[in-house]
Amino acid sequence: MSPLWERLLRPLPRALLSGASIFVPRHERAEWLREWHAELWHVRKACMPEDYFSWAGEQEVLAFCLGAFQDALCLRQYGSQRANNLGASESPELCILCLAVLLSTFLAAALLLPGVRAVQALSTPEFAPGLVLIYDAGANNDEPTISSGQYRAWKRLRQRYFDGFAFYKVTQEAVGREPDSNTSHAQARWQIGRATPNLFRLMRTQVRFQSPAERTESNMPEIILSEALWKREFGADPHVAGRMLRLGIHQAKIVGVAPDGSWGLPGNVGAWLLQSDSDVLPNGLGYVVAHLTPDGEAEMWTQCMRITVYGPNESEDDLLGVSLGAGNPGPWGVFLFTAFLALLTLPATTSVSLGEYAVCSHKPSWSRRLYRWGFLGAKIALLMPIAYLASLDLAYGCTRLDVTTAVYIQLVASFSICLFGLNWALRDQRQRCPVCLRRVVHPAQVGYASRTFLAWNGTELMCMGGHTLLHVPGLPTSWFSTQRWLYLDSSWSFLFPDSGSPIEGKLISAFPHIDLAS
Repeated sequence: MSPLWERLLRPLPRALLSGASIFVPRHERAEWLREWHAELWHVRKACMPEDYFSWAGEQEVLAFCLGAFQDALCLRQYGSQRANNLGASESPELCILCLAVLLSTFLAAALLLPGVRAVQALSTPEFAPGLVLIYDAGANNDEPTISSGQYRAWKRLRQRYFDGFAFYKVTQEAVGREPDSNTSHAQARWQIGRATPNLFRLMRTQVRFQSPAERTESNMPEIILSEALWKREFGADPHVAGRMLRLGIHQAKIVGVAPDGSWGLPGNVGAWLLQSDSDVLPNGLGYVVAHLTPDGEAEMWTQCMRITVYGPNESEDDLLGVSLGAGNPGPWGVFLFTAFLALLTLPATTSVSLGEYAVCSHKPSWSRRLYRWGFLGAKIALLMPIAYLASLDLAYGCTRLDVTTAVYIQLVASFSICLFGLNWALRDQRQRCPVCLRRVVHPAQVGYASRTFLAWNGTELMCMGGHTLLHVPGLPTSWFSTQRWLYLDSSWSFLFPDSGSPIEGKLISAFPHIDLAS
């Protein structure tokens, strides 16, 4: 035996094992090196003669040490798969954390999107009860039918059924945003509602973003933007009050924004120009909004009431008073309606049962049961605001959508997210161990479908913490209609060590040819 070759080659196997141990997880590295060093001693005794140097024996030893790299890589891959299957991905804490991150994301989007901020700032208008729109009974209520003279006569006389009138007419006018510039700019044409100053007071509509400092003391006309036009033309800018506009050859100042959606006023008005009676009433036809007295409300049994007006020549004019009031609901009202509808629909789309429990004395304590129900409640408590904020982002994220379209989008989105979210919460809860709340894994088919009515047939899953087995019937029967939990006693504990390493670790060491991951 050559002492030179022996001195050169003897440290090489241990160096190879040390290099392979780098790929082994840190907490298993020391035990892994001890096992491979012990195996190396046996390989040397079997392959290396004691009295002379053998190249064949050295090649066997080196081949054995090179196999350690493959073993280390397989152990690392198995460790990562085990961590994915049994680690944080199945923990209830991570589930709650993911829902909280999702909630934070939608909340951040709601705070950043101008359309969503606008719908929160512009609450649904609350109108005074007893508002009616008066128009000619023989005409369409979308057409102006009341003359300014008739309005002046009603306002001048004392009425029994009405205690307030407001008049407006709709014109289409060119509006420019740079009144002080001498250069020509493209002008948009808006539907302008020229209204008497008491219109918003009569309707008790709150004008938002209005500051007393913005009210002009001069005779400059004041413009109140509708919510739809404010979003479309000004990008839902909350600082729009105080800007100057040009209406034809006149200037006007924006003093605020009025919410849309519940008015029911005809004319498709984009902006309201408040003027004195003398400027609004000289001629032409328009719309009249009236407020009923208690006697008038008592006479109005339905949404529409007939009004008879006597003309100067003893002629009778038939008019109709149509009630104004609830139109499009607010975002919160839409969400409450869809959430209630999703709860009613849920039993028809999925089973609300979390499973039966086999007769056994090894049941979890009351604290673990409360923890389980608290986990389900926490998921639902996070899902509800997620559904609300996500539907708001989808419906009002685009400022160019009108209010009615946004309401329909929120209606569909909120109902869908609530329904599918509740479905997911129940399905996820049914797949979690009642003791540790980790997902049960490793499904195994048990029994034969042809013997469903003679023996149990279905899928069996296990909790890798050693707490329960879950039996899911393949075909529900009268004696086994839903999934059933079987609690495991302490006799199973030898397969589930306290360190939390799974059963497959012991099974793989005994049966390395079995692929439990499948």
